[in-house]
Amino acid sequence: MRRKDMAKPKVACQLIVFGRDAITNRLQGVFEDLAAAGYQGAETGDLSAQISASALKDTLAKLNLGLAGCHTGFQAKPEAYDKLIAYAKDAGTKWVIVSGVGDRKRGMAAYEDAAKVFNEVGKRCKDQGMVFCYHNHSWEFEKFDGKTALVRLYELTDPSLVKLCVDMYWVQHGGESPAAFTQKHLSRIALVHFKDMAPTPDRTFIELGRGTVDFPSVCKALSAANLEWVTVEQDRSTLPAKESVTISRKYVKDKLGL
Repeated sequence: MRRKDMAKPKVACQLIVFGRDAITNRLQGVFEDLAAAGYQGAETGDLSAQISASALKDTLAKLNLGLAGCHTGFQAKPEAYDKLIAYAKDAGTKWVIVSGVGDRKRGMAAYEDAAKVFNEVGKRCKDQGMVFCYHNHSWEFEKFDGKTALVRLYELTDPSLVKLCVDMYWVQHGGESPAAFTQKHLSRIALVHFKDMAPTPDRTFIELGRGTVDFPSVCKALSAANLEWVTVEQDRSTLPAKESVTISRKYVKDKLGL
């Protein structure tokens, strides 16, 4: 998924599949599971109330894991993100990832207001040597005046301040081709979430390689992106979390060459 002169991206795993209880009560074991499965990093939520940034950094380092970003939800005031920006930086990552735009019942106005917030938060991140990324779901593919809310959000934000963390599952869930979407917005993509969609009517989450997302085509589209991280994410699984993340890691290694 890269030119020969580009470094191969490292592979991280989002902790969400382990569930709140495991993340809260056996975080060390979760990280050990990721290391045992062959991951090179982890993406977390905001763990600042649970573990200090220095302790998180040390815990990951002892397992030869990097921190591929800290993910949080939308806040209406830019200053509300300052604590997480500082925490993420001290924990050893440069990536702050945000999803959501507030009350979507407000329609396009919610995205317009969120864009102003994201531009300011992006500036705050950049001033600290950090990178702000917006993570999509499928609701942003609702159209207003012929354009999806996601495209409009991109238009309203400064590409030097607001980058994209593209979730392939949610792009497909929103009705678009993950590979085509990736190719179209490649210049703004800083992070990606590899998440698969089950070939069942409910289109639920499933381990990578067992679903309908065409990851080889996505990787081809990403060939010029020069990504630092590819993050495996599965919101939930019918399998034990350790087994789930191991299956997905094996697919990424054996079939995608990462």
